[in-house]
Amino acid sequence: MKKHYLLTPGPTPVPPGVALREALPVLHHRTSEFSAIYKDVVEGLKYVFQTKNEVYVVASSGTGAMEMAVVNLLSPGDEVIVASCGNFGDRWIKIAEGYGVKVISVSVEWGKVVKPVAIEEALKSNPNVKAVYTTFTETSTGVVNDVKAIGEIVSKTNAVLVVDAISGLCGQEFRTDDWKVDVVVAGSQKGLMLAPGLAFITLSDKAWKAVDVSKISKFYFDIKKYKKSYATNETPFTPPVTLIVALQESIRLIKGRGLESMWHDYKLLAKAARAGMQALGLKLFGEVPCDVVTSACVPLEIGGKIVKTLREKYGVSIAGGQGVLKGKIIRFAHMGYIGKADLLVGFACLEMVLCELAVKIEKGKAVAAAEEELLKD
Repeated sequence: MKKHYLLTPGPTPVPPGVALREALPVLHHRTSEFSAIYKDVVEGLKYVFQTKNEVYVVASSGTGAMEMAVVNLLSPGDEVIVASCGNFGDRWIKIAEGYGVKVISVSVEWGKVVKPVAIEEALKSNPNVKAVYTTFTETSTGVVNDVKAIGEIVSKTNAVLVVDAISGLCGQEFRTDDWKVDVVVAGSQKGLMLAPGLAFITLSDKAWKAVDVSKISKFYFDIKKYKKSYATNETPFTPPVTLIVALQESIRLIKGRGLESMWHDYKLLAKAARAGMQALGLKLFGEVPCDVVTSACVPLEIGGKIVKTLREKYGVSIAGGQGVLKGKIIRFAHMGYIGKADLLVGFACLEMVLCELAVKIEKGKAVAAAEEELLKD
């Protein structure tokens, strides 16, 4: 039997206490017992999102919440700005164009970050823009955008700011209200330490004004249905009951640990991961590295082999590159229930794989470099 280590940027490991909650008998979702759990969960999500606004729970992947953030805010023919710096930023473009929305792209080369001034200039040149869409931590490249600065810029216009925080929520400082973000979407399988299957979305008062005039057709993803059910501590459609029961435990763990403490710990893990990669002679990829995943360049001829060998021989799952970066980078995640020991195991096994692939490295150097950073805490 092989022991598995998840160092992927989603799904991430699930704490035993959270997993056990999924094993409890299934509750009926139209009962007072489940409603009490649901009420506790959505109130707890306000803390996780750092917002006073309602947070809605949707049975879907994070992409479902992204689609909700398009179909509920816009009408066909509306103009939006999409500030993309990677695969998931580009997803905003695909969703918007799929609904007949005109996209003004403020995209940058993968590995770079979105410059707030570029968004400011695009808004001045396109005064009819209804919304600005961007990504917080772009895990396809390992960078983090300055959402705080972007929020300040967009708040001075009639446009709403929509941010994909699917990978960054809980793992890196993010303050929805303080940073003037109007719509935030997230998913269950990353910083929230849960299995895939739940998505989340929260809207500001400014965003709700856009909802009121939206003309795109929708049914399952109609945010008004979720708002109506929220008032009675229910969901409009059958929810994944076991996931929501488990989410209650996950939120309890997050509140007990505290977001500030979590942000500090992931920053430390990120420093250790960067040190480990550099000790192996691997160049870091990404202009402004985020705290939830570390990306590094690898020789193209072995890029895919590294990921496959780590998983199949040692049970360590990491991520490779996506799209134009396929085979060119590897990605080590440090979010959710991933801890110091997991990171050290990952680097020890990576060293062995590189040796097997005839890459000249000094064995133990990556682990030692990571340890050096971790001991600074």
